[in-house]
Parts: sequence; structure tokens; C-alpha cells
Amino acid sequence: MRNTYNIMRPLIAAAATTAMFAAAPATAQDAPAAEPIVKLSASYSAEVIGVVDGGAARGARALDNLDITADVDLARAIGWRGASFHADVLNNFGGNPNDLAGTLQGIDNIEVTSQRLKLYEAWVEQALGGGVTLRAGLYDLNSEFYVSDPAGLLVNPIFGIGSELSSTGPNGPSIFPSTALAARLRVERGRGYAQAAVINATAGTLGDDGGIDTSARNGVLVIAEAGITAPLRLGIGGWRYTKRQPGVIPPGVTPVEERFDAQDAYVLASFDLAGAEGDVAHTAVFARAGVSDGRTTPFSGGWQAGVLIDRLFAARPASMLSLGAGSGVLSRPYRDGAPAGSPPLTGAETLFELTYSDELLAGLSIQPDVQYILHPGADRSVKDAIVLALRFSYAWPAD
Repeated sequence: MRNTYNIMRPLIAAAATTAMFAAAPATAQDAPAAEPIVKLSASYSAEVIGVVDGGAARGARALDNLDITADVDLARAIGWRGASFHADVLNNFGGNPNDLAGTLQGIDNIEVTSQRLKLYEAWVEQALGGGVTLRAGLYDLNSEFYVSDPAGLLVNPIFGIGSELSSTGPNGPSIFPSTALAARLRVERGRGYAQAAVINATAGTLGDDGGIDTSARNGVLVIAEAGITAPLRLGIGGWRYTKRQPGVIPPGVTPVEERFDAQDAYVLASFDLAGAEGDVAHTAVFARAGVSDGRTTPFSGGWQAGVLIDRLFAARPASMLSLGAGSGVLSRPYRDGAPAGSPPLTGAETLFELTYSDELLAGLSIQPDVQYILHPGADRSVKDAIVLALRFSYAWPAD
């Protein structure tokens, strides 16, 4: 980890230097500042997470995540009307805490198997009029699809996207930490929206082994979602790969030669239970569920639900508390594929999470977290795991 932070120092110093120049006082305080043509932002998270009881082994790991983003108004930059550009550079270091927990679904949403610097997203969006936009480039499908905003504080990966989708594809779909080339069309009408995307089935970007895949040799992932927004937020979606995908069996996600159709459907719901955004103890709840083919993923379905309380304390505007629960339901073909003599698998891997976040200084937050996982790996012989974590995060510019 010492080498990790030696590498990070120049990046953090560069961000700090940029911040000093960006903080120059306005000359016309009575007039609102014009939106910049180029918006830069960065966030950095450092975390220690470990298994204190149960799981595969006890121990702790340190890991981090650096995001640097740029958004460009192309109309003002080069005269391209209605267009904007977005780029996101991602860097991750650290260990693999899920090796200690031994779960199928993971325990940390910034854990990666390969620690490296990469281009995470790079896309252009064109406004077509009438609430219609077209986006194309390297694209994280979970930035707009299968998203529940009140789940955003929770650390476990299942609250980002359902496990029955995240565990599909030749090397995972176009989500963290590797994206793929895609085209997305979105239509907004009043409270309603509809969106669809076509995404290369093989994820890979600059910084990954092999770089960006342009062959689409494994087909594409087609996904669509429609719904309504506040006050009651509802959505329904579905996805399908155009080419058959390899089946999987235990241990973990082991591919087999036989291929199957890969498809899924999901539903989302969230609403404000108490108060509104900005109010003390504003409370939002969410629930969602998905079902899949159960051949190309260990899961025939899954569900997640939880609650987020914003501004938990009136004197602490950034204080937030969140409680979540979720489960990945194992498919019968996956369970039947377990090697002879191995312990029988349970029907699901279920977890509970409680987390709290608060701001120590402008832009700097602290977040303790605890997870309880029933039979990690869906293995009846493995004791339930207790996972503790402490995350520090810094965002620039600070809100």
C-alpha cells in the first residue's frame, strides 16, 4: 500500500493545485457565474474492510478508488449544437476482500480483480429535441439502467445492479470496472421516460488487457427500460444477449462449453416516505427484483430493498443513514452442477447492511459500514460472515 499512496500523491497534488486556481474570487458577485465550457470533478475513496467472523477467512484488506471526470459543452466549445461530451478516468488499487468473505455477489463496490488506471467512460450525447437524446461511446449501463437512487450509499455491489445481470457476459456486462462501446436512446415526456441501449457483449476499455473490443464477436447486449419519476418512481426493464452465452457451474462462476439464451426482466420502485429532499430526516425507500434464465448466471433471480435517511441530524446537514437487504436466488441448474462430494448449496445468498455517512470537512466524509451475510457462497458448511468497513471519501469540488 505504501507504493500505492506514493503513486496517488502527485494526482492528489495536481487536483489540489487545480482547486486553488479554480477558487479565485468572482469579480461580479451580484451576477451569477456563467457555466464553464469544461467542468472538471474528482473523487477519491480509501477504505479498510475485513471479515471479523465467519466467511472463508478472517482478515482485512485496504483498497481505494479514484475518479476524475470531465464534461464539455460542445455547443460552446466547437459550435456543435445540442451536444455534450463526458469522460471518466478510473484508477483502483488494493486487495480483494471478497477472497476473505467467499461470497458469490461480492462485499465491496470498489473492489476490482485487476488494479490499474483506465478510461472508464467516454461518450458524446446529442439532444434531438422533444426530450429525446442519443448517447454513444464507452458507456456504463448502470449509470441509467437498473438504478435505485436511494440505494446509492450502500457499499455492497448488489445495491448497484442486480446480481442476475452483473454476473453475465463473457467478462461481465458494461458496468464497473470495465465498460464497452454502446449506443443509448432516451425519451422523456413529463413524468415518464423510456430508454434502450445496444452494448457490446464483451466489456473492455483503454487500460484493460486487449483494450476496447470492436469486433462484437460475442454479440451485443440489448436492454430497455421505461417508467415514471417522482413522487412515486416506478420502472420495468428487460435485457437479452443476441448470441448464446456459456453456461456456468460452481465453484464460483465457472463457464462450460454448452451455450444458452441469456435474458432477464426486472422491476424498480422507490418513493419518499417522509419529507422532501433537503428536509431534516428526509426518508426514501426502494425495492426491486429481477428474474433471469438461470443458465448463464448462478442466479435465477434476486431482490433488494432498503431505506435511506438524509440529514439524519438537523445540525449535521450531510449525515445519512441507510439500511439494506438483498438476496441472490440460485438457479436449479447451477446448484445441480456442483462437483460431486461438495457441500450442498442453499437456495440463495442473502445479506443485510447498515451504513452511516457524515462530513468531517467540506468535501471529506467518513462512512462506517457493517454487513451480515448468510452462508457466504450459498455454502451450508460456511458460517455466516460479519463484515466491517471504514471508508473515507473526498469529492472536489465540494458541494
